[in-house]
Amino acid sequence: MIPDSMNAVEISEPGDADVLKLTSRPVPVPKHDEILIKVAYAGVNRPDVLQRLGSYAPPPGASDLPGLEASGEIVGMGKGVTRWKKGEQVCALLPGGGYAEYVVCHADHALRIPYGMSLKEAACLPETAYTVWSNVINRGKLSGGQRFLVHGGTSGIGMMAIQLARAFGARVFATAGSDEKCEAIRQLGATAINYKTEDFVKILGAAGGADLILDMVGGSYIPRNIKALDLDGRLVMIAFLEGPKVELNFAQIMVKRLTVTGSTLRPQSDAAKAEIAEELRKQMWPMLSCGTIKVTLDSEFDLKGAAEAHRRMESSTHIGKIVLRVADD
Repeated sequence: MIPDSMNAVEISEPGDADVLKLTSRPVPVPKHDEILIKVAYAGVNRPDVLQRLGSYAPPPGASDLPGLEASGEIVGMGKGVTRWKKGEQVCALLPGGGYAEYVVCHADHALRIPYGMSLKEAACLPETAYTVWSNVINRGKLSGGQRFLVHGGTSGIGMMAIQLARAFGARVFATAGSDEKCEAIRQLGATAINYKTEDFVKILGAAGGADLILDMVGGSYIPRNIKALDLDGRLVMIAFLEGPKVELNFAQIMVKRLTVTGSTLRPQSDAAKAEIAEELRKQMWPMLSCGTIKVTLDSEFDLKGAAEAHRRMESSTHIGKIVLRVADD
């Protein structure tokens, strides 16, 4: 039986982690082409923090609750859904609403749990996998033999990007800010660069320059990324932890024939997200099922501990993914 109400974590007002409050909300009702998921685990991501701070509003029609990825069991379906059955376990990309006992999402944005993975691990996949695949492979055009640099190498996105790039045959470099994080990067088979003691521009320059850089830092890193790129290199921006505004010499972009691009995932159309999901199902999910790509779990909190989870995220000391346990496996 599906209850009328559920526990959820809401953002009571923009502010620090303490504005995340446990509350009761009506269980959402799936519309046409939507499924209702009883949530087991929800992933915690940097955009959740930005939404809590008031700088990343949900798209029109989306839940105001934070949470962009979750895993669990399908317990309801709207009209038009034919690819799923009640009782199937899935992980899903969400427009919001993951910090709750039940969530709805478009049926085409859900994926089956990869073989051998737990619901806890699977909750860490959708937001990260969609982002990495669409920006490293689709937008960044990474191919075997190329040199790839990812900043924030021990974030969920960074660790998945390292593994995916290596699976494609790229030579991978990644930045991090501690010896412990650099060791975690080396364990994944990438060259670690401690940005506090080393200059990634010099290291990539000595290696021949980067063919592709995935950056979530922005700010002062943007002109340095331009210097670190080889001829015909590509810079893909996905976030701006240092800010989006910087003075940039475009003559370098012209001379080196560079491509500077970027994307955000949440505002994209349902059709665009469905296309990414199908590519993941065919190409990345087999890598997850056979262990070529693995999830690194940093920490787990229960639903009422969402504020602690956000503080962990904002400390930038985590290695891998942070999850909320909503229900038992």
